[in-house]
Amino acid sequence: MPKIPIFEFYFEMVDQPQKLKEDKKASVESMFDSIAWRYDFLNHFLSFNFDRIWRRRAIKIISRSFISPSILDVATGTGDLAIAAMKLKPSRISGIDISNKMLEIGREKIAGKGLGGKIDLISGDSENIPFNDDFFDVAMVAFGVRNFSDPLKGLKEMNRVIRTGGMIMVLEFSKPKRFPFKPLYNFYFKNILPVFGRLFSKDKTAYSYLPDSVMRFPDNEEFLKLLVQAGFSDQKQVKLTGGIASIYTGFKFQKQ
Repeated sequence: MPKIPIFEFYFEMVDQPQKLKEDKKASVESMFDSIAWRYDFLNHFLSFNFDRIWRRRAIKIISRSFISPSILDVATGTGDLAIAAMKLKPSRISGIDISNKMLEIGREKIAGKGLGGKIDLISGDSENIPFNDDFFDVAMVAFGVRNFSDPLKGLKEMNRVIRTGGMIMVLEFSKPKRFPFKPLYNFYFKNILPVFGRLFSKDKTAYSYLPDSVMRFPDNEEFLKLLVQAGFSDQKQVKLTGGIASIYTGFKFQKQ
């Protein structure tokens, strides 16, 4: 599959033509296939290991509402969030992703931890989740919504597959607004992260796309409104590390 400069396709989804959505999806798949071999290392290295802390915090928030839930992990990548969710003693965890190479690495990690019978990773698209309505208690996604070709459609699909009373949890980068986090964050994301990303991943576009996608992503109040449009209620945001990342949650109280 040819590589396309992915950052060229991050537009407002409401008015985005179908062709551009398809192009973005193909580009994201190609990009993550190309960096899969370095993805875990770069996640931890470039976030100074804060990504591990943020995932643990996200799982703790889910634990306040559910015991032994059935869980869908959308854009699971190499399965880090799904593995972290084992602390919830889930009845089942299914992870989906469009990148087969990421899934291959995730399955190896899961098998190595002896979790092969507890976490199932399959190929799947956020806009057409391959599960029936009202199937899971929790739908979660970490650092993936901004990669959806249509974020609202993906969130609506997550709503569809969880039961009434079910929960969505979204862990995503956000843009800090206060000093000193804002200037440091902007400098790091725009000047340092892309250089190290290209150096270690050997991909010229992937870590230019990351800061671009974060800067364009509708975060904070805008994302909370997006959750409402997708059919979720009681939506909340917990800001992490000075607003560098956020955990968004909501509940499905009625069928859409």
